[in-house]
Amino acid sequence: MSAAGNALRVVRLLHELDELRVMDVADRLGVARSTAHRVLAMLVFEGFAVQDRHKVYRPGPALRAIRGSQAGPPPDLITIAHPHLQRLADAVRETTHLMVLEGNGSRFLDGVEGSQALRVSYRTGTLLPAHVTSGGKALLAALPADRLRALYPNGLPEDRAKAPKDFESLMKELVSVRRHGYALNFQESERGVHAVGACVRDRTGAAVAAVVVAAPSVRSTRARLAELSQPLLATTRDIGQGL
Repeated sequence: MSAAGNALRVVRLLHELDELRVMDVADRLGVARSTAHRVLAMLVFEGFAVQDRHKVYRPGPALRAIRGSQAGPPPDLITIAHPHLQRLADAVRETTHLMVLEGNGSRFLDGVEGSQALRVSYRTGTLLPAHVTSGGKALLAALPADRLRALYPNGLPEDRAKAPKDFESLMKELVSVRRHGYALNFQESERGVHAVGACVRDRTGAAVAAVVVAAPSVRSTRARLAELSQPLLATTRDIGQGL
């Protein structure tokens, strides 16, 4: 009964927090790390959890199926995408990110830092409002109008100086995103950072994630971001083919 209780508590934690480490489980349950590791290993075996390359445990396919409409990204997304993120970062010498939509937020799942001395750091694990990130805007643009509006019943959740001011302004920007196939971010999520993002679509055409190239604003003009969109779009297609 104790083992079953621990397993159920960890499933609940995964559902609520979306990511766990062995030390988190040990602290929450008040057990040794070896016990926490065994519980997580059992959940991985049964499909309730998956472990990414950073040894972080996330909801697995069995848990995502129970969550229904709250299903997360494909379990192999990070594993498949990372080599492509690395190649893109090497090619453009800027930082690359992988992110998914969580409600009206964008969650950074993985990243590779650029090779230049002045560069943007990767932000794995961070959750930001989707409408202030280029990847988030690319994913919002892929949603049908009714689902998009349902994400913002009270308008945009955060007032940032350079972000869209209201829902209608966001809608107008998303029209441009759909037309060009990529979204831009000019210091909306962080001062001194510009970025371009595009959707990763699986073989059914569904938008499951976004890839972003982020660079210091001093060398990422609008024209430069447009240039970066070409290798970026090629990368998203390659990742999609691998899913």
